[in-house]
Amino acid sequence: MTEPLSAEDAKLVTLARGARGRIGAPEGAALRDEMGRTYSGATVATDSLRLTAAQLAVAQAISSGARGVECVVVVGSDDAPDLAAVRDLGGAGIPVVVCSPDGTIRVQLTT
Repeated sequence: MTEPLSAEDAKLVTLARGARGRIGAPEGAALRDEMGRTYSGATVATDSLRLTAAQLAVAQAISSGARGVECVVVVGSDDAPDLAAVRDLGGAGIPVVVCSPDGTIRVQLTT
């Protein structure tokens, strides 16, 4: 069973759903850094570039000077998203919430 989300984590669900919906991507992700700033992104798949939504959100956080991660939400992916990029920035123990496209929590993981 999953625990209910805090208001801050529920905001990440909204941001991830919005990122996914804007371009009709298979997945969207949102990340909150150690300062409380948020970043969101959607899957990128072109001939020369492939990024998961979580990788894009992490890249945006890094390029903005983030040094850590408080939480990540991934919407629309399977129940086992690639967590390597999140771990690279945030280390072990970062909560990752995986939701269905409608925002329903499917699973809560940690890096």
